[in-house]
Amino acid sequence: MKIRSIKLREAHKNSNGVGSFCSVLWDQQGEHIVTASSSDSSICIHDAILPANPPKVVRQHRDGVTALALSPNYTCLASGSIDHSVKLYKFPAGEFDTNITRFTLPIRVLAFNKSGTMLAAAGDDEGIKLINTIDGSIARVLKGHRGSITGIAFDPKSEYLASVDSIGTVMLWELQSGNTIHVLKGITPVIGSDFSSTNIVSWSPDGDLLAVPGLKNDVVMYDRDTAEKLFSLRGDHVQPICFLSWSPNGKYMATSGLDRQVLIWDVDKKQDIDRQKFDNRITCMAWKPTGNALAVIDIMGKYGVWESAVPSSMRSPTEDIPGLSSKSGHGLLFYDEEEENPSVSGSLSDLGEDSHGESEPFSRKRLRKQHSYTDDWEEDTNEELELLPKVEPRKKAPHGHRDGSDNKRNKFKDVPISTGPKMQEAIQPGATPQLPGKRRFLCYSMLGSITTMEHEGYSHIELDFHDTSSGPRVPAMTDYFGFTMASLNENGSVFANPCKGEKNMSTLMYRPFGTWANNSEWSMRFEEEEVRAVALGTGWVAAITSCNFLRIFTEGGLQRHILSLDGPVVTAAGFKDELAVVTHASPPLPSNEQILEFRVFNIRSGTQPRRGRLPLTPGSCLSWFGFSEEGHLSSFDSTGVLRVFTNQYGGSWLPLFRNFSASKLKKSEENYWVVGLNSSKLFCVICKSPDSFPEATPKPILSLLDLSFPLASSDLGSEILENEFIMNNMHLHRIQSTIEEMEATGEDASLLDDEAFNTEAALDRCILRLIASCCNGDKLVRATELVKLLALEKSVKGAIKLVTALKLPNLAERFNAILEERMNKETTSGKISASTELKGDNSFNAHAALTKSHVRAESSKRLESQDSPSLNSLAPSHTKKRPLEEPIKDVNVESENAKARKLEMAREFKNAFDMKNVKKVKDEKDKVDEVKNANEVEDAQDKNGEANKVTSQRPSNPFAKSSNNKPNTSLFDSLKKKVKADR
Repeated sequence: MKIRSIKLREAHKNSNGVGSFCSVLWDQQGEHIVTASSSDSSICIHDAILPANPPKVVRQHRDGVTALALSPNYTCLASGSIDHSVKLYKFPAGEFDTNITRFTLPIRVLAFNKSGTMLAAAGDDEGIKLINTIDGSIARVLKGHRGSITGIAFDPKSEYLASVDSIGTVMLWELQSGNTIHVLKGITPVIGSDFSSTNIVSWSPDGDLLAVPGLKNDVVMYDRDTAEKLFSLRGDHVQPICFLSWSPNGKYMATSGLDRQVLIWDVDKKQDIDRQKFDNRITCMAWKPTGNALAVIDIMGKYGVWESAVPSSMRSPTEDIPGLSSKSGHGLLFYDEEEENPSVSGSLSDLGEDSHGESEPFSRKRLRKQHSYTDDWEEDTNEELELLPKVEPRKKAPHGHRDGSDNKRNKFKDVPISTGPKMQEAIQPGATPQLPGKRRFLCYSMLGSITTMEHEGYSHIELDFHDTSSGPRVPAMTDYFGFTMASLNENGSVFANPCKGEKNMSTLMYRPFGTWANNSEWSMRFEEEEVRAVALGTGWVAAITSCNFLRIFTEGGLQRHILSLDGPVVTAAGFKDELAVVTHASPPLPSNEQILEFRVFNIRSGTQPRRGRLPLTPGSCLSWFGFSEEGHLSSFDSTGVLRVFTNQYGGSWLPLFRNFSASKLKKSEENYWVVGLNSSKLFCVICKSPDSFPEATPKPILSLLDLSFPLASSDLGSEILENEFIMNNMHLHRIQSTIEEMEATGEDASLLDDEAFNTEAALDRCILRLIASCCNGDKLVRATELVKLLALEKSVKGAIKLVTALKLPNLAERFNAILEERMNKETTSGKISASTELKGDNSFNAHAALTKSHVRAESSKRLESQDSPSLNSLAPSHTKKRPLEEPIKDVNVESENAKARKLEMAREFKNAFDMKNVKKVKDEKDKVDEVKNANEVEDAQDKNGEANKVTSQRPSNPFAKSSNNKPNTSLFDSLKKKVKADR
């Protein structure tokens, strides 16, 4: 027989020089090869089409990788390591997904079941863990082996699990009951502590045979049901077999031995048909799912592909594959690539192929390539859906046999099915997942944190406030209920746990921090329902249950209200009198978009002020929900978008933060775990990828990130100014809305007037900088739009000076026209308001108007005293600037400025007095009127030539113009001093 050489490439360096166990896998299309080594902590994903390309390296483990497994649909990669952890990744991207479980000793082997809903993991620990891949729970632990478990394999017919250990014992387990049905001792070689070679078990693709390395350098085949030895494959191996692999169609088998040989067998003829000799022992092999090739890897970490492993004259190893659908990835998708958080909880007892995820995908997508496999497919599908407690041996139906097929199809249709993307499970804001042996957060908020640490039979709960000087000291608590969620405010804390069987009902407990009465702590228990989310507010406690009930309790434990919600709860949050609840409005869209709805209840008034859809980024899920420090409803999704609710546009959500909007601040491979926010900052914990949440110990450090709208790239490069402009507009709208609400309820809103004016001033400063940017970029239309948004007259005048300094006379003319139009409107409205104010000195309207005018005048003076950006600094550096103090030589501009000064002085004169001086203002006004009448008489006498005498006799006119054509303001100054003295 002609021996062909295979070129091997180095994938992993072997530091010990002795050799280690290495793993190799193919993907579904034969485009990628995955390798790992127990002496290397990295996983390599190689390009099988272009092997010269550098591989994609995944480094997540802290020690060597001892096991690999791919889900049946080839979208999820699992790895086990000497560091005792099992991790999941998205494939072929190689992105880390989650730590699905941990052991106390190294892991040796992993295996997925046919649908991918379960992952079996085993190693040096006692027992095989069966892990539900949908929710990460441990479904069952199978114990019975005395040595390290080195091989496990799920039966393709979904009834049994086979396992083998290092001392040569093979065990067969019934999946439905978890019982051992066969124990075969001493039938495989004993490998002891040399884990560079392993014992292995492997089911034939049709599930009828179980192949095990024998004691005579052979492979022994056992019956699936009786565990009887049927036959063996014995050939030219001169040392024990350390690995074996069935071809996809089950007609061939590849075996590697300690003698460094790899043999290809024709199983039906029980003879070897080809062989290959290598320099080092081959530890793992994998058949290519398409074509005729075998991937191998040796103990030194070198891998290669044996092309045409089966002679071309024989049938291809991928021809006529039994149960093609289960191998080709057309069955149930184990993991949707776009869904970051699978949300459907699998039953912990569904150890077989449950109907929850198997029915419709198999009926719609499975390929029935040949007529001869139709009955087998129907029989397998029904047995996946209905696993009976008692498993009986099954025989293949004869080809063409159709009896009872209609009944089977009807039974298949009656099984409840679930297709498409899964609905997000309920979350508790500020809570972290449970990690074995580690402390976790039940609640982490802007006020404080609640942590729990599980012990055997109980948990230890601690509560800490961030500000220890203001918060009360709360003693630690021993938890016997197993609380998994909590909420915290200034008055107390609430805890809840899900239902754990019939005896352990779901419990809600409230614990106040300070009370005048003893025994003020209370708890409630729920039958046939469990708590999914909790929230706290001022004087109330809320719990939302699995029956879609919203239950409201008082702080004393009185059951106050029970409401029915429209859908399953996702989360809830409370702030003072308001409770916000998020529920599912409908199943997710086929595009994997969650359809969520929010409702805000006012517990005190018993009303529902707000309700609507909760927006999410397509393909994302809700990761945090709550209120800002000012009481604004906010949400954060899994793609890193923060949204805040506003009353603008009839109630809308504003995107105030996105990961890439802070790209200058965000380092690579960082995740933001949100804690809270205020009007300008996002409070979060920055976690290094792959971690998406912090550990409770040591205490995480909060980071403050600036809120920023995800703006498009501006043609002027002024995104920062535009973001400041929109943010100031949003803050001003909120302040004005608050003032209107307070005035509507009769509350005093004078304290917010200063804040509103300061915000207006900051907005004007930002607009002026934007105008300068537009002028420099020759965007004059945009500059004209901006000047119309200026709130203060002083700011408009500054804009006129700016464009004049920039030598833009046309724009200055337009700005002057805008200023003139605004002053005319103010003059008209001022005359109407002045006449209304002076109708009655004791009227409420006069008091409110004069008070508001006085506040406005004082705020204007403060604004003038504040440091503001120089208008000269806004002009380009290459432009020759005219000093701003120099009067502009334009006659029209000068006349308009004169009118403006007169109008401003008159307005300042009117606004200079408060209610204590209203009477004095009237008296002075009467004096002014007498002076004006005297002036009119004098003007008439001047026409008759007697002006000099009259002028010498009359008192000086405070408003008479001087020789330089400027008004005399001595009376205004004296009155101003008199007002200050009165104060």
